[in-house]
Amino acid sequence: MAKVNYSDTVELRIAGYTALKEALGVDNAIRFMQECCQGSGDYTKEKYEKPEPSREEIIARIMANRKKTAN
Repeated sequence: MAKVNYSDTVELRIAGYTALKEALGVDNAIRFMQECCQGSGDYTKEKYEKPEPSREEIIARIMANRKKTAN
């Protein structure tokens, strides 16, 4: 298999998921990702420690991300 330089992180992620699925099958690929991507800490406690962003903050973040991806 030829190596490809993925400069776009979305393409890289898709290629990685596809490779996992082809090598392990769907069920085992999901199990593998669950094993590798276990979180840490207490999500429920941490969620309530910081305030929810306002509607305006959410929109500003979306617009900033769109500007980043447009360049």
